[in-house]
Amino acid sequence: MSAQPAPARFQESNLWSTPIRDLGLTIEGTRLEPIILQFQEELRRADLTRVRPRFYLSTEWGVPFQTVAIAIPFYLAHPDLTALHAERVGHVEGFDRADILRYLRHEMGHVMNYAYCLYEEEEWVKQFGSITQPYIEDYRPEPFSRRYVRHLPGWYAQKHPDEDWAETFAVWVTPGLDWRAEYGAWPVAAAKLAYCERTLAELRGRDPRNTNAELDEDVGDIEYSLDQYYGAASDPLGEATRGLDGALRAIFEDLGEEEGMSLDEQMVPADALIRRLEPELLANVFRWTGHFPERTRVLVRYLAERAAQLQQGYAANRETAATVAFTTLVTGLAMNYVQRGSYLP
Repeated sequence: MSAQPAPARFQESNLWSTPIRDLGLTIEGTRLEPIILQFQEELRRADLTRVRPRFYLSTEWGVPFQTVAIAIPFYLAHPDLTALHAERVGHVEGFDRADILRYLRHEMGHVMNYAYCLYEEEEWVKQFGSITQPYIEDYRPEPFSRRYVRHLPGWYAQKHPDEDWAETFAVWVTPGLDWRAEYGAWPVAAAKLAYCERTLAELRGRDPRNTNAELDEDVGDIEYSLDQYYGAASDPLGEATRGLDGALRAIFEDLGEEEGMSLDEQMVPADALIRRLEPELLANVFRWTGHFPERTRVLVRYLAERAAQLQQGYAANRETAATVAFTTLVTGLAMNYVQRGSYLP
């Protein structure tokens, strides 16, 4: 396939106020197009060709219930919008080719579920639970639980039975992944994968019961602007962390001036380090705790502001120790939030 042409840049002055539907976004001619073709080849090699998903741009990843249409976030269709999303939200679901494929495999799990109405089958319910179970956005996962596979970050399989199945399918369909070896010591997760393999083998010769490809909030219908989209996504910190000054002091006072430092050696400002750590913290804290990146971003920025106001710093040769200590603090706070619903008791 020939190289994709470089996309035209948006005019910054018009970007924020223009309705998203008028930005002219499509899958064709973007980096998404060859990735989708690669994914379709994966499905062909897995002999999953009777269900043909429809791909379209929308506000987020997803598959509308009882359809075979896969929504891809519109901001992945243009590098300027991807960079803008990373700046405003702090985390991009589909930051490169491998990550986009990871999400496509997950969404295809939903497609297979809805195409064949698997959620109605007794064994599916036995393995994963009832699809009518309430869908809770702020789910509280049990990190490292061996009852679920690991695919998307944040222990996503634990969110809902439908997500558990989609994650199980995604692990099963991932090329080159030996799920038997990976999950051999995890009997519950392995049983779900074995069910997935048996079921898909049975479905290869059957046409889908449902081929509805109706779209939900297609990019061409989104009337609001980027300013409205990101304004609605804001997540204020509130009063939940007022009381962390002591923790910051405990970190940086232990890493402060050392014996033998000359008077002209200045302390490194702690807030500068915290701001540099932000991108990696958002991704890794989400992966291992399930604490959403947008919340971690607000928390980290609050801590950076407090560190500056408290004039916290560290000796230049202690940066590694400062990085480990601060990362541990944020991870501990994130775990508190995921398990208790608040950062502090």
